[in-house]
Amino acid sequence: MLKFFSLVFLLFSFAHADAEVEIFATAMDSQDSIVRASGDVVVVYKEYHLSAKRAIYDRKSGDLELFDNIRATQGRQYQVLGNYAKLNIVKKEKAFKPFFMLEKKSQVWLSADDGSMQDKDLEIKSGSMSGCNPNDPLWTMEFSASDYNSDTKWLNLYNTVIYLYDIPVMYSPYIGFSLDTTRRTGLLLPALGTSENEGFYFQQPIYIAEQNWWDLELRPQIRTVRGYGGYSTFRFKDSAISEGEFKTGYFKEYDKYFLNNDLANDTHYGFNFKYNNGDVVNQWLKVNLEGQSGLYIDINSMNDVDYINLASGDTINNTTATQVLSKINMFYNTDEDYIGAYFKHYQDLTTQSNENTLQKLPTLQYHDYIDTLLQDHFIYSFDIQSSNIYRYANKKVVQTDATIPLVLQTSMLDEYLNLSYKTTLYAQHSSFSGEEKIPTWSEYHDGYLARNYNAVALSSELTKAYDDFTHVVSFGSNYSFSGGEKRDGFYDYNDEYCSDALNQEDARCDFYRISKMQDVLKFDFSQYIYDSVGNQIIYHRLSQAIFYQEFGTQNGELENELSYQITSNLNFYNNTFYNYDENSFSKLSNQLTYGIDGLNFSLGHLYKDTFLDAYSGYTPYASYLTSRASYAYNTHYLYHVDYAYDIERSLKKKAEIGFIYRKRCWDFGMRYVENNRPVLSKLGTTENSIFDRYIFFTVALKPLMSSGSGSSEFAVNLPEGF
Repeated sequence: MLKFFSLVFLLFSFAHADAEVEIFATAMDSQDSIVRASGDVVVVYKEYHLSAKRAIYDRKSGDLELFDNIRATQGRQYQVLGNYAKLNIVKKEKAFKPFFMLEKKSQVWLSADDGSMQDKDLEIKSGSMSGCNPNDPLWTMEFSASDYNSDTKWLNLYNTVIYLYDIPVMYSPYIGFSLDTTRRTGLLLPALGTSENEGFYFQQPIYIAEQNWWDLELRPQIRTVRGYGGYSTFRFKDSAISEGEFKTGYFKEYDKYFLNNDLANDTHYGFNFKYNNGDVVNQWLKVNLEGQSGLYIDINSMNDVDYINLASGDTINNTTATQVLSKINMFYNTDEDYIGAYFKHYQDLTTQSNENTLQKLPTLQYHDYIDTLLQDHFIYSFDIQSSNIYRYANKKVVQTDATIPLVLQTSMLDEYLNLSYKTTLYAQHSSFSGEEKIPTWSEYHDGYLARNYNAVALSSELTKAYDDFTHVVSFGSNYSFSGGEKRDGFYDYNDEYCSDALNQEDARCDFYRISKMQDVLKFDFSQYIYDSVGNQIIYHRLSQAIFYQEFGTQNGELENELSYQITSNLNFYNNTFYNYDENSFSKLSNQLTYGIDGLNFSLGHLYKDTFLDAYSGYTPYASYLTSRASYAYNTHYLYHVDYAYDIERSLKKKAEIGFIYRKRCWDFGMRYVENNRPVLSKLGTTENSIFDRYIFFTVALKPLMSSGSGSSEFAVNLPEGF
């Protein structure tokens, strides 16, 4: 009568197995050592779940055969489907015909005529794999053999042909990759490109990750016309609160390219070291202080800007400043005090020697945070900094600055008016050492300056709510005036000389960082308009300074700042400075942005006038136009256009147009780019530049690649006259 039950359960225990196998079926019979199950058969063993229409189990051999519509899963990681499967639980052997496996997390599937598995190792005969829909895949990889380890999630393919639809596009004797994000040693995707000036470009990254706390990336490259070299990045995480990386590189120019392009160096090299620790004091000193501490290191060195340009095949977004900054910052902070140490080192890429470049190694700071007396009507704080400022050649100085601000504040007229008086006590001391090439002892005599300066401030803020909007208006005025002053030594001797703008290039004035005290009256006006739900519609600010000097008054530049949210999609921003003496604008910055239904557009212009006379080819004006537009046609297509133009020099800085087509399993894109990149010439200047024109092709077979990475792009440099 039991045979009529809708579910029959049979439990087998194996003497040599470390767990039991459970077989569920709607019908089951047994003869000798053979057990036959039919209907909805389910086999459960450890984390394995197998289902089929029929099953045969041999007690003697331990073989379990499954037939028709077979599905096998291990946890939530992958599925194996087929019409026939043979498993031996004791020997941990499995075979499937035909074979289909789906790794659920990466959505990568493999299909083959048959596959066999011994413990964790899976071997697959000729077949195909993809990350696309199996019914109509956009791309596939056809292979003659494959093996996969379910523990490491590493898949190897042999004699592989990559197809886009039915079109073969590439052959490789071997391709290996991971189906998860576990770091492991191996080859990364190569970067390819071609250029008329530099030849064929090839970079093959090698990734080494033998331990969890560090990895190393080696990126050898060759440019067949230009030269060869390599870059490397070593990353490490030495604790839960600290991590760092070390980058270095070297590139050797071929003699012909070096001479034809009049380069300053035939080799380019450099390094960068970064390190960050979020609790350095407690970790390094083995203490348990309650305050915050930190260490940040960013050290850079290179012999010229081409070290940056050659780091990758895409130079479009490279930073090519003429000065390289290295810094180390350390601090310890509590609710009451702050202690800091800062090291800054500058490298000028436009000179062969940096012996005259000013350095700050180090600056030490102590700051006592704001405290109050008299029911918060009296506010005071204290700050002291000492900087070791020097050049590798010539004079050096240790300058110490002390600042003590004292503030009295109150409100009047039922808090409609705020009134404050502030006096700041300030002192600076300089202690010199080192020798000048031409002795000028009196110019560098140790000395000090002590002064105080004062400020009286009045301010008010009014808010008015209307039916559809809220208006906030703020008025403020601040009158600053000098108090007593005493100076000696260096500060007394160089006061008049270094205060003259014509003498700012004199070496000794690099150490004179004192501005003349001026009585200044500043007016500030700002207003905000918010809509009924609190969104800002208008922000507007006006600022004007009036300087009181011995020969009369002088108006400072008038600043006007405006942000206007014209509609929910359109915004306009303006920042303007007007100079009364020159009767002209010294700075105009405008930005218009628009976004709606996948369309985003921005247009910006910056104009600056220093009002200095042009000399030696120097242009006192700067005028830049920048623009960008992008349009997401749908979830698949994204188009973009970029354009940057130096109006003053009549020079196109950058132009780019392109698109990207995104699907779940692949991306394809193309962009045309024009770019000016600076190079260091034999004259020791980076004013020279190379105008490049590229076509970038992006092909990303997901999840094996991701678009936007340089390794998924192929660059073609267009020849002149194209």
